[in-house]
Amino acid sequence: MQTRILGRTGRAVSVIGLGTWQLGADWGDVTEADATDVLAASVDAGVTFFDTADVYGDGRSEQVIGHFLKNHTDADITVATKMGGRLGKLPETFVLKNFRDWTERSRRNLQTETLDLVQLHCPPTVVFQTGEVYDALDTLVDDGVIANYGVSVQTGEEALTAIARPGIATVQIILNAFRLKPLDEVLPAAREAGVGIIARVPLASGLLTGKYTRETTFAENDHRNFNRDGSHFDVGETFSGVDYETGLAAAAEFAALVARENADLTPAQAALAWVAQIDGVSSVIPGARSVAQAAGNAAAGLVPQLSVEFNEGVQELYDRLLREQIHPRW
Repeated sequence: MQTRILGRTGRAVSVIGLGTWQLGADWGDVTEADATDVLAASVDAGVTFFDTADVYGDGRSEQVIGHFLKNHTDADITVATKMGGRLGKLPETFVLKNFRDWTERSRRNLQTETLDLVQLHCPPTVVFQTGEVYDALDTLVDDGVIANYGVSVQTGEEALTAIARPGIATVQIILNAFRLKPLDEVLPAAREAGVGIIARVPLASGLLTGKYTRETTFAENDHRNFNRDGSHFDVGETFSGVDYETGLAAAAEFAALVARENADLTPAQAALAWVAQIDGVSSVIPGARSVAQAAGNAAAGLVPQLSVEFNEGVQELYDRLLREQIHPRW
């Protein structure tokens, strides 16, 4: 497994990490035993970076990770969590008192004295522009409650605002073959500033696996069912904001690109490797609901450099089918 430095944290992490939204049972039911097996399979495959949040299963994801790490003290895992979503992401809630309460809860869930990395969880845009927010985060670092802080963002503009702040260690942003806008400005700015980029939704909520069809159904409590119209949270989190029909067509073309590139790669592995090989990306955080998915995802960290022709094919596909729908929005 390749490793990268996670921005200003100075920590070396696996280029393929593990996103644990699924382990909070927000993508359909996942038992604690299954969640633990996914964590173990990821570690066995060389993953050293877990990403979670205090709202994933209302803390369940953090608790599963905390219990796992307590029983695997030799695992050198960096855990990033997020805060700010439990009170509706209102600007006035992003204050020091709440930060103390939220991080205390995450510390209990994760069974640790100091959180490795805490990210503001896609707050309103004004929060990124408020100096007192960063002062409060600095206070938590000074108190030893958190080691580093970063942000999770919806838009490139939010990312650029955060990158300009000296204390920001990382920016988490949606980046995949169906969401290329971060390559324009965000990645260059992050590289220049030494800020790490955590790439989330790298498979466009599974579209890039090439396994979905018009007949595919999702569980009632799966956001790919209830949030396609963005009625519950930013629609860009679900299928990267691509409408499902267009996404299916684009996914079929992407799978054909992969087949021409390397017949031994699955579309999911190629999609993950493509993101991981972008200069400036620290770690890519696909989710997994099974041991097989976890192991398959981790294998993307071993994929040789993809060809110029493959990269050109990704760009052409995006420009032709997706740019108009995606590029102006995020």
